[in-house]
Formats: sequence, structure tokens, C-alpha cells
Amino acid sequence: MKFAVIGARILLGLVFVVFGLNGFFNFIPTPEMNEASGSFMGALVATGYFMMVVKAVEVAAGLMILTGRFLPLGLIILAPVSVHILLLHAFLDQGGLPMAIFIILAQLFLAWAYRDSFSGVLQANAKPTGQS
Repeated sequence: MKFAVIGARILLGLVFVVFGLNGFFNFIPTPEMNEASGSFMGALVATGYFMMVVKAVEVAAGLMILTGRFLPLGLIILAPVSVHILLLHAFLDQGGLPMAIFIILAQLFLAWAYRDSFSGVLQANAKPTGQS
């Protein structure tokens, strides 16, 4: 189990660090997109800020996962990004679906492996510090 956790952590962290950095430096060519996904991604890029914020978040949270420092926080931060990646490829551009499925499964696996770290955020009736 230990090696599976380390492997998933390294692979998932690398995916987000590499593709996050690619958003800034374009060292991997962008694959062809169909009209629907191209229009959607084009609209996000046209905001002038959205994709840069997403890519910065991917790099930061990817480094958390890759290094194992603040890993549960990195998983939480990347959860909405990963769901978006899965939905984009499930409904608009199926070409990237295998990678999207890997991302979701790796995140779920790591969340399960680190499940004790999430006990505080999963309390139904949380109370502020100092109040009982």
C-alpha cells in the first residue's frame, strides 16, 4: 500500500505541476480540440485571468501533493479542478477522458489513504475554536 500511495502521489503531483507550468511556458503543444471544447476553453482564456489563476493553483497544489507537504490541502484545492477536467472530457472532448479518469481515481485513492487527515473538515456540526 505504501508504494501505491507514493506512486499515486508522484504521478498525480507531476501531472498538475507539469500541465500547470505548461500553462505559463507552453513547452507541450496544446492538443487539437473540437469546436465545443475549443469555444469553452477560448472563453476561459479570453477573461485574461482565469486560466492563469487555475494554472497557478495547479502548480501550487501539485507541489503539495508531489512533496507530501500539506497533501490533504492540495487534494481539497484540486478537487473542483479535477471534477471540471473530468466533466469537460466526458461531455465536450472525449480525447482526454483516460487522463481525466486517472486524475479522479488517483485523487480518490489518495483521499482514502489520507482519510484520517480529513476528519476535521468532515464534521457535520463543527464549532469555532474555544467554544464547546
